[in-house]
Amino acid sequence: MLASENLKDEHRVILRMIKILLVASDKLGKGESVSPDVFAKAVDFVRVFADRCHHGKEEGELFPLLEQRGILKHRGPIAVMLLEHEQGRLFVKGLSEALAEYEKGDMKAKSAIVENARGYASLLDQHIYKEDNILYPMGDKVLSGADDRLLLEKFEGIEKNIIGSGKHEYYLHMIAEIEKELGIEGGGVIEHER
Repeated sequence: MLASENLKDEHRVILRMIKILLVASDKLGKGESVSPDVFAKAVDFVRVFADRCHHGKEEGELFPLLEQRGILKHRGPIAVMLLEHEQGRLFVKGLSEALAEYEKGDMKAKSAIVENARGYASLLDQHIYKEDNILYPMGDKVLSGADDRLLLEKFEGIEKNIIGSGKHEYYLHMIAEIEKELGIEGGGVIEHER
């Protein structure tokens, strides 16, 4: 298995959460009832699975190795990906802060929840497309089989030591429960429109 395939598999899971955020924010924006727990679970997922695990693999292992193999970090795709990781963190911070206000009874915070959820979803949808179709293929061309084996070993270490054993399964189960709650069928994976 290529290291990029491992990351693409994680992208499919992240896209399911993006679909959840879009559906939940659309419902909330229309004045429909959405449990704040849906957004709280989404924030937890994004912070742990998408950021600490997935982005941790990219920022801590993949990107430095790609730089060693000649792909520039401060210009081009890696620089764009790093910037977008930071932008995503800002959306999640805004979502978390708005959710805290909403849970205290501030109904005006609904619009900030919707805005940040939609902003994050839009950013990550485009971000994943760029990684899957531009950066990862570039990386696959410059990484050796030994590089991929090393990356996969390091990725496994991140999963065990950073997020903990069993967390992937926990999040997959959680996503399936939220999809059922929101009436999202078929795993909720977004198809990229290009």
